[in-house]
Amino acid sequence: MPSSSGPHVFVVDDEPVIASTLAVILQMHGFSAKFFTSPLEAFAAARAKSPDLLISDVDMPGISGIELAIRMKALHPTCQILLFSGQPSTLDLLNSARAQGHDFDLLLKPIPPPALLAEIRKRIRGTCDVRAGSRAKVDKAQRSIGSSGGSASVFQTRQFAVNEITNWIE
Repeated sequence: MPSSSGPHVFVVDDEPVIASTLAVILQMHGFSAKFFTSPLEAFAAARAKSPDLLISDVDMPGISGIELAIRMKALHPTCQILLFSGQPSTLDLLNSARAQGHDFDLLLKPIPPPALLAEIRKRIRGTCDVRAGSRAKVDKAQRSIGSSGGSASVFQTRQFAVNEITNWIE
């Protein structure tokens, strides 16, 4: 995974392609991003190192992204939270959390990378832009995807996603 000294971000989604692609996008923009496909693994990792920002899907097996966000805020009160979902029914979960005093922002999938980056920058300052040295960052991110394991079809899907996103944001 590319290293960065930028803000530390956890990306959590039970869909590996989504989680890894978002992490690569963030790395290309100067963030230190780590992806997880399990909310419980992300929470365990947070015990060792506090993220500056948690970006999480809501509807996942085990615990929901909202429950993860509540636990993360209890463990690291300064951690910023950004939730996303492709399921309209998650609004009920979000409203339930708000009734308990937890106020989290929810973005609806799919969210274009420039819009996601704008939302992230509202929460975290001092980020790098991909346009400064973008080709080296893109190449490094693509090598990271290739070395992350998984089946050839997952790799091809990730590679296609990164190529498309790179063309879109450059």
